[in-house]
Order: sequence, then C-alpha cells, then structure tokens
Amino acid sequence: MTAQIHVEVVYGRQYRQKVAQVILNEGATLREAVERSGLLAEFPEIDLAQNKLGIWNKLAKLDAVVRDKDRVEIYRPLIADPKEVRKQRAAEGKVMKKGGGE
Repeated sequence: MTAQIHVEVVYGRQYRQKVAQVILNEGATLREAVERSGLLAEFPEIDLAQNKLGIWNKLAKLDAVVRDKDRVEIYRPLIADPKEVRKQRAAEGKVMKKGGGE
C-alpha cells in the first residue's frame, strides 16, 4: 500500500483566492497536485503551459515530486515588467526635477 500525502494548492486573483487541500499518493508530481485540486476547472485562465508554478515560493517544474505538507502555488503572469516600470518612474522623476523648481 502506498503512503498518502497532504498537499495544499493555491491560486489567487486580485479579489479572489482559492486554497485546495488534496490527498495524493507519495511520489505524486506538481502536475498531479494541480489537476487533482480542481482549480483548472474553476479558473479557466490557468494554462499549465504558460503559468509558472512553485512549491513554497520557489519555482518548480510540472514533473517535480511534491512532499507531505507542501504548498503548491500557481502564479499569474505579470502584467508589466517590474524593472521596466521602475525605469519609467525614474525617468519621469528626472523630467520633473529638471522642469520644476525655478
């Protein structure tokens, strides 16, 4: 008889988050955990080919083996590149300083 493990699968949007508890056989993969969670049916925008996944805030691949009490996280794609946003803010700040304070 194969031992069973308990895994938490989480996904969140801006105003709605979902945590699903799943029981899997030992040796199960990240993909199995997500598929068993039911989140793919509840959130059709999740695409395992596009969305990044992680275990306890560390990126992981679909074939990674999950362990008992792991927290599997499904990440949303970024709307904007954070580095690019900082560059734009810095550039706007420089423009304001040059034009103001005469």
